[in-house]
Amino acid sequence: MMSIKDRISNDLKDAMRARDKMKLDALRLITAAVKQVEVDERITVDDERMLVILDKMAKQRKESIAQFNTAGRHDLVAQEQFELDLISQYLPEPLSEDEVNQLISQAIVEVNAEKMSDMGKVMAHLKPQLQGRADMSKVSALIKTKLS
Repeated sequence: MMSIKDRISNDLKDAMRARDKMKLDALRLITAAVKQVEVDERITVDDERMLVILDKMAKQRKESIAQFNTAGRHDLVAQEQFELDLISQYLPEPLSEDEVNQLISQAIVEVNAEKMSDMGKVMAHLKPQLQGRADMSKVSALIKTKLS
């Protein structure tokens, strides 16, 4: 199976051939973010780290869309939405709320969490499973509810 980084590289080449400027610009933003992490941390990015980068980029786009909507900048909303849709293609399928609740319950049992001070253990246990598949701030809120 092809890595996420390879898929993005191939899609970038396809966008160049098709002269699809919007897609090309969005893919270049992704590759620039990846290269930035590789240079800053002196590592080669693997799929797990790619998910973290893409998840962060998707979150930034969602925040930008909300701010542009309140400011009435619909031209910028369209651009950000396009980038968000493209980034989402490389992220795994998001989990339903029921699936997230089930994973949280399993994690609480597995790490023997009983009080709020155990929340960090539960989050550390869940993060690899949920990265890119669920909003971690919502997961955090659900864990707080279950532990209190």
